[in-house]
Amino acid sequence: MPSGNGEPFTEGHVREISRSCSIASSETGLHYSVYVGAVEGEIRDHAERLHAALGAVSPRAVLVLVAPGDRQLEIVTGKDSSRRLSDRACALAALSMTTSFSGGDLVGGITTGLRMLSEAAGRELPAARH
Repeated sequence: MPSGNGEPFTEGHVREISRSCSIASSETGLHYSVYVGAVEGEIRDHAERLHAALGAVSPRAVLVLVAPGDRQLEIVTGKDSSRRLSDRACALAALSMTTSFSGGDLVGGITTGLRMLSEAAGRELPAARH
């Protein structure tokens, strides 16, 4: 996976992104996943295929796809996660990420975007007891 300057991600970068996904997931109860790399065909179609490939967690999943070579970004939410993440919240996170990317900070942009998505989704409410 390339970093913002065309170099492969270091192990530290991968750990940082993975840690950000884990924190966002534990804070919200949603499943966060990041894909960085080339896309085949239209970016939205590719992102939706990757999201569907998450299987049983896909309804509660948030997938962030970054295609640095194509300078594209896509965020896909599942049936349940979309109830907690508005299009506006996703657009604001995407804007923040692309601003960081244009400054050459791919990892920082991704981690900031994940934090923004997590904050927008909020904590999972406990199930009502009957």
